[in-house]
Amino acid sequence: MALSIDLTGKVALVTGASRGIGRAIAQHMHQAGAYVALQYGQNTAAAQSLLQELQNQEQAGQPRSALFKANLEKVDQVQALVQQVVQACGGLHVLVNNAGVAVSAKVEGPEEAWLAAWQKNMRINLDAVGLLCLQAVKHFRAQQAGTIINISSRAAFRGDTPEYMAYAASKGGVVALTRSLARAYGKEGIVAFNVAPGFVRTDMAQDFFDQYGEALALNDIALPQLTQPNDIGPMVAFLASGMANHATGATIDVNAASYVH
Repeated sequence: MALSIDLTGKVALVTGASRGIGRAIAQHMHQAGAYVALQYGQNTAAAQSLLQELQNQEQAGQPRSALFKANLEKVDQVQALVQQVVQACGGLHVLVNNAGVAVSAKVEGPEEAWLAAWQKNMRINLDAVGLLCLQAVKHFRAQQAGTIINISSRAAFRGDTPEYMAYAASKGGVVALTRSLARAYGKEGIVAFNVAPGFVRTDMAQDFFDQYGEALALNDIALPQLTQPNDIGPMVAFLASGMANHATGATIDVNAASYVH
């Protein structure tokens, strides 16, 4: 019997969908049949190009994709996002918290700069994720079903360089949040997973490569090439399918064995 991922009839909200890992997740979930709500912050051109790509694959009169612009540093916009998706798309069944930043700050620099970087990492990587999970759980409890997939990082477990301590701390919070959701709401049909990539060839990772060199990342992994966004997308689609529900609370490492639980 062939294994087939079928997300037909499911509405999935993917944050940070305009590029990188989020774009690949949205593409794979849409290909599996989901209606994909694409959240983006500032990159309107990239978001619209993804929307056009997905719409080109849809049957006339049967849309399965829509854009939602929201600044994840603004509490009111985060709080409103889930309800906007429910109203526009006819429901919500899967939340994928992918959007994130990795703002670096030198330990030797001014404390004000370090604190500003810490707060920005927390606002987007943890505060917004927590608020979106809260809104989704309220909706999922009412329908007695729902899936949350949070994109964490291997940095949550093995730490990071001094300049990226705040990033690692924010991702560690995501792991604890996800595990708490899984334990608290499983009896109500809600499952929650972490996916923890290492370095992925994206624009966000390029800042690290520019600072430390790509060779450092390559030497740290077991495979001969860096992870690509398309290595993450299928795993998220699989978790969204319901075929792995008894792994709720688990963290799936997708980091080429650079950190293994």
